[in-house]
Amino acid sequence: MAMDQRQIEPIVRIQNFRMDFGRTTVIHDLSFDIKAGETFGFLGSNGSGKTTTIRALLGIYEPTGGVLHIDGKPFSPERGSRLGYLPEERGLYKKESVIDVMTYFGRLKGLGKQESKDWSLTYLDRVALADKASTRLDKLSGGQQQKVQLGVTIMNQPDLLILDEPTKGFDPVNRRLLMDIIEEQKKAGATVLMVTHQMEEVERLCDRVILLKNGRSEAYGTISEVQDQFGGRRSGCGTRARCPRHRTTR
Repeated sequence: MAMDQRQIEPIVRIQNFRMDFGRTTVIHDLSFDIKAGETFGFLGSNGSGKTTTIRALLGIYEPTGGVLHIDGKPFSPERGSRLGYLPEERGLYKKESVIDVMTYFGRLKGLGKQESKDWSLTYLDRVALADKASTRLDKLSGGQQQKVQLGVTIMNQPDLLILDEPTKGFDPVNRRLLMDIIEEQKKAGATVLMVTHQMEEVERLCDRVILLKNGRSEAYGTISEVQDQFGGRRSGCGTRARCPRHRTTR
């Protein structure tokens, strides 16, 4: 997992980002970057500002102040084909069959019809949904729909993946399966920004992390650097007593 971060230019750069909603400031002077090829963990409790930051980065919200760049520029829809975004709120055409929906999105992402269908069938087999290809999406469980949406997100091998709680609600077996898929995307060259509350995922996948609290950066760096920033004695689990493991899962 280790890499020389000094040798890699940022693919995402956020500097002095501020976000106000009316008279309420929800993000305060936030700065961090994500280097090409790394997996970056975005941590924090509900309401800490993670999803707001992602939405501002993607142009869904207009920031009150600061710079939010992808590849050195503000994000624009015409560059979206090289970005895969799995939002916290899932959204697919639920009255259509799984294979029709996946094929449709594959064509939107620039794949041919047969290529989209073949890729989708291979992916569905990988995630144990091969028998659901002709099933309407609204007949699937929430977890099954989430697997389909992850497939739609990664099917054209985008350069940048933004995943908002990709394994939320999964049992340990399916969580490991999706972590394997995310890890494969990184090995294929993707940069991954992942919002998660699961420290198992952070420790397995992430090169660096940022921990938000009330719209401010509370810690930023590698896992060991963040633990050192919190200091404190070591706990029985081998981590520092005040590290993000304890702050974000309690």
